[in-house]
Formats: sequence, structure tokens, C-alpha cells
Amino acid sequence: MLNRIDLRGSRRDPRGLLPRAQLDVSVAVERIRPLVEAVHEHGFSAIREATERFDGVTLERLRVPAEAIAAAAETLDPEVRAALVEAIRRTRKVHADQRRSDVTTQVVDGGTVTERWLPVRRVGLYVPGGLAVYPSTVVMNVAPAQEAGVEGLVVTSPPQASNDGLPDSRVLAACALLGVTEVYAVGGAQAIAMLGYGSDGVDEGDRCAPVDVITGPGNIWVTAAKRLLQGTVGIDAEAGPTEIAVLADDTADPRHVAADLISQAEHDPLAASVLVTPSLELADAVEIELEKQVAATRHAERVRTSLTGQQSGVVLVDDLEQGLRVVDEYAAEHLEIQTRDAREWAMRVRNAGAIFVGAYAPVSLGDYAAGSNHVLPTAGCARHSSGLSVQSFLRGIHVVEYTEEALRDVAGHVVALANAEDLPAHGDAVTVRFAR
Repeated sequence: MLNRIDLRGSRRDPRGLLPRAQLDVSVAVERIRPLVEAVHEHGFSAIREATERFDGVTLERLRVPAEAIAAAAETLDPEVRAALVEAIRRTRKVHADQRRSDVTTQVVDGGTVTERWLPVRRVGLYVPGGLAVYPSTVVMNVAPAQEAGVEGLVVTSPPQASNDGLPDSRVLAACALLGVTEVYAVGGAQAIAMLGYGSDGVDEGDRCAPVDVITGPGNIWVTAAKRLLQGTVGIDAEAGPTEIAVLADDTADPRHVAADLISQAEHDPLAASVLVTPSLELADAVEIELEKQVAATRHAERVRTSLTGQQSGVVLVDDLEQGLRVVDEYAAEHLEIQTRDAREWAMRVRNAGAIFVGAYAPVSLGDYAAGSNHVLPTAGCARHSSGLSVQSFLRGIHVVEYTEEALRDVAGHVVALANAEDLPAHGDAVTVRFAR
């Protein structure tokens, strides 16, 4: 079922040889540019037209009524409610410890620099609603923003024809449990444009004011819209299809490995599931397990498409040292380590969105209730980017305070550097303070 890439005995750079979904976001950008511009220029009417075309829903209003949000929480299945409450508790606990404190450094006598950490004022949080619905993504976006101290939280999620044109009721219930009251029934590129530029509505209470930062995963059209709006607003990342890499040796249970590969494949036909192992016996056993487990899973066709695609596969390596180099080059969104001394290997990994250590920390745990965040960098971006956290919603601002004597002491250095850069007025702005 899985393609095989044999890197045993190879000294080649593995980056170009590893399986990866091929998506051209730049092409998608040009296709959705007219829609984004239409929302910018025409607001509600353009959003309504796009929603009819793509979601098959005619919007009467953009904003979800407060009573609908409250009702969703009241009618939520008790088991789902308990699970969401626990997920919120754990996610808040982890993210509360991420909040940075202001720091003042005394550079010289009379001269200090204080770094203040201030939250952005207003954030737009996108929650997908395509092949699956994601109340857990509400938790993962909202909790860190709240812990950062963001004042204005906006959630937008695609309208569902099966829910009277509102977002999925479980998404609305998660908003209610988190205390979010500003929710819009808008999805896709039009939602990103609405958040970035703002939009009128049917009345003043239906208007969406523009935000400062947009976060949350989505399909290629959402990603393309975020790329278009980057600079107008901040974005968390350009999310691609989800992915898992499993670094495993002969101690790994093939049933666990197969189940974990399937769990990611169930997201999307383009999802990537990659096993990296020095054990041919494990690779063969995982293949046998995949055939059995895929046949029994609900979304078997979707899973099989994902697992047999060019983005998924087994990578055979000489040993775990080579395997470590491979997973570092791959820079997976989710990386599982199922080996002897798993934590030691995990602590040597440099590139991954999140790392799941040992047999009892599957990615599914992180998706819902580990306390970690599941909004993570994809497509190799873990080489340079982090997952969503409290820091995603904070800005560091330097506050500089110098006394007259402290400035006088350093004035000569400022003037020397200003003259070296042929910017003499910079030096004059210092010396004028001491001219008689």
C-alpha cells in the first residue's frame, strides 16, 4: 500500500527524495484573487454570492446569533461536552505557562531597555468545516489567544446546510464553552478576506470589523487567501495538508504504527503518512496491518487514496542515526518516535511541529487532549516555524529610557556610526541636545 524509498547505503541529501504533497499555492492565489478583491470592495454582497456558489447556502446574516451559540452548548452531547471541557482545561494549563514577562535591562547607569510583551488587539480564528468539522480547533486557536490577553476574538467557520446555514453545532458549542460570542457563518477564501478587510452586514450588528492577525488551518483556498492578505494582517502560517512521520525500530508495535498512519490519512486524500525505519521486518508487518485496518475503517476510500499517494510512503534507512537525519530533513508537522530509548532520540530532533514520544503518546492525543497545540507547521515549514502558541498573539516592543548623562556618554559612538553610514543628521539629533 505504501510506496517504498530505500535510502540504505545512500549518502545523498534525502530532502528531495522524500514523499511530499505537491501543491502550488501561487496558482490558487491567482484563482481566488478576484474573490478576495470582490469582498474587499463589496463586502456582504460578495460574501453572500461566494457562499451560495461554494457552500450551497444563502446567507441572511454573517454573524451567528448569540442565542444559537448558547443553544448549541445546551444541546451538546454530554460526553462531547465533558471531553471539550477537559481539552480546554489542559490546553489552558499548558498555554498559561507560555506567557512571557516584561524584562528591563540596565545597559549602563541611567540607560535601560525594557522589552514589553503586548497582545494584538483583535484576532480572527478560522475553523475548517469541509470533510470533517473541528470543535477541537476552536480550543486550539482560542485558548492561547485568551491566555495572551487578546481583547477581540472572532471565530469564523463555514455554514452547514444541515445546520440551517450556521456553522456546525459542535463548533458553536466549543465557542460557547470558551466564552466566544462573535462568530460568523463564513468559510473559505471569502472568510479570510472578511477578516482581513472587514465587511458590512445587513445591519450594524452584523458588521465584521477587520482583525490584526488571522490564525487557523484550512484548505488550499484558505491558504492562498492568507498569502494574499499577509502584510495587511499577520498570519500564523500557510498550512498545507496534514502529515505524520513515524521514526520506528523493531521494538515498535506494527498495529500502533499502522493505526497512527491511518489516523492522519483519514483527514484528507492529500494527507501524508510516512514511516521511517531501519527494520524491514517492521515495514512488512505495518503493511499487513494497514491492509487489515484500512478495510475496517469508516473512511476507507479516503485513507487508501492518501496512503497510496506520492506524499506517503516507507523510507528504509541503515540505522536510527540515518533515520534521525531523514526526519530532520522531512520536518514533519507531527513526528512520532517509537524506538528504544525514545525520549533520547526525541530530544535530538531539531525539526518538527510537535514530537510524540513512545508507544502511549499518539498524535491523536495531541489533536485533542494532551494540552499541546495542534495548529502546527506543515510542508517542511517546521525547519523555520513553530506551532500556534501564546507567542503567536504577542508583540515585543522595546521601551528605551536614557538620562542626559547616559546619552552624553555614548554620543560620540552614535555620531561616529551615523557619519560612517553617511547619515549625519542622525548624529546631529544627538549633539543638538548638548549644544549651547
